[in-house]
Amino acid sequence: MAKRGGFPGMGGGFGGMNLNQLMKEAKKMQADVEKQQEELAIREFDAVAGGGAISVKVSGAKEIKEIKIKKEVVDPEDVEMLEDLVMTCINEALRKVDAAQAAQLGKYNIPGLM
Repeated sequence: MAKRGGFPGMGGGFGGMNLNQLMKEAKKMQADVEKQQEELAIREFDAVAGGGAISVKVSGAKEIKEIKIKKEVVDPEDVEMLEDLVMTCINEALRKVDAAQAAQLGKYNIPGLM
């Protein structure tokens, strides 16, 4: 008859891994993730739209650091075009941040991290 509780053939919970070792690995992973997030937050990502008419710089923390608009793009008769260009440029910069996050932190595969 099998012992009550646990899983047969597991040799002591967590696949035989020592609980202290598991906690040590979890703390190391947490420290690694935090370091990676800090490094990513200080990086800057650039994007341009409209053939260089608009440029945006965002941080890895997804904060807009700079928006530059060339004078020749500013047309009071076509504000919608300018709005679209700004939105396109910002979205592209944020996509670059997301891609960098996925590349840098995706190896940890922790639900809810990103």
